[in-house]
Amino acid sequence: MHEVRGVVARSKGAPVSVETILVPDPGPGEALVQVQACGVCHTDLHYREGGINDDFPFLLGHEAAGVVEAVGDDVRDLAPGDFVILNWRAVCGTCRACKRGEPWYCFATFNATQKMTLADGTELSPALGIGAFAEKTLVAAGQCTKVDPSTRAAAAGLLGCGVMAGLGAALNTGNVSRGKSVAVIGCGGVGAAAIAGSVLAGAGTVIAVDIDPRKLETATKMGATHTINSAEEDPVAGIQALTEGHGADVVIDAVGRPETWKQGFYARDLAGTLVLVGVPTPDMRIPDIPLIDVFGRGGALKSSWYGDCLPTRDFPMLVDLYRQGRLDLDAFVSEEIGIDDVEAAFEKMHHGDVLRSVVIF
Repeated sequence: MHEVRGVVARSKGAPVSVETILVPDPGPGEALVQVQACGVCHTDLHYREGGINDDFPFLLGHEAAGVVEAVGDDVRDLAPGDFVILNWRAVCGTCRACKRGEPWYCFATFNATQKMTLADGTELSPALGIGAFAEKTLVAAGQCTKVDPSTRAAAAGLLGCGVMAGLGAALNTGNVSRGKSVAVIGCGGVGAAAIAGSVLAGAGTVIAVDIDPRKLETATKMGATHTINSAEEDPVAGIQALTEGHGADVVIDAVGRPETWKQGFYARDLAGTLVLVGVPTPDMRIPDIPLIDVFGRGGALKSSWYGDCLPTRDFPMLVDLYRQGRLDLDAFVSEEIGIDDVEAAFEKMHHGDVLRSVVIF
């Protein structure tokens, strides 16, 4: 048993606390990981606010990279000393999605079997099955994706969730390709990554839409060719004006609200694709859109789960692009903080002051 410090959300809406966590030695199919860096993601805030479920207390943190310390007896493709990015899609290989050759949709992903606990024995619910705002965490071995050990942990860990979600929304779900026009609504961490992914894919016109001039400035640095401040002008008309009146080939909604989804729906070209990657709350509903408009505009309305990524395929490839200087993951790291600063980081994130705060262990 390992005694470490971790960030816990004990009840809905309450400030997080740093507490003693007990982490078991790995059993069959499990790995113990010494966490080096973990990004502060909106999903962690959703957990704290009760927006995911009510299985409090939560051990927060999931955008992480670190070094494997120990593995279960039956683990063969992972060893102590391996540098890994943690993921929440440890594919099973046997569900209906895996059997049909689409493991990025795996419906039965693995988590660790044993529970991490508070010092008094209270079982913790690890965020997305990871719980990496802790000096060590216990995960399923399949949640560890080996990448080049020379990679900066603070940057690599962001591929564990938000940056991968945005990159994948463009590259995997939206199928952005050379010369296509793309509009991204919402330019926080996920939206900025969607812009970077669109540029990486060779998109011709890349339009960033947000109400915050700071985020639009960041989007330009990420490669956006045009920006629209939707607090000052109609984004649908603006996107159409920048695409010869047609609308964008791909629109990515990185906000996840009915209003932005509707804007994305009408900002597409005929037969265009709308990708929802921003996470809505359970009370939100699809806006009132005439069914004839759905039929008449054609195209595709998609949701992007984790950027439809396959960690074993995508993480090493994206790390290689980062090491080659073709994907600037460092640009997403706004600040490096300590484990005691997570609550303050939530506040900065809420106010749009950062793309990502990253806890360094």
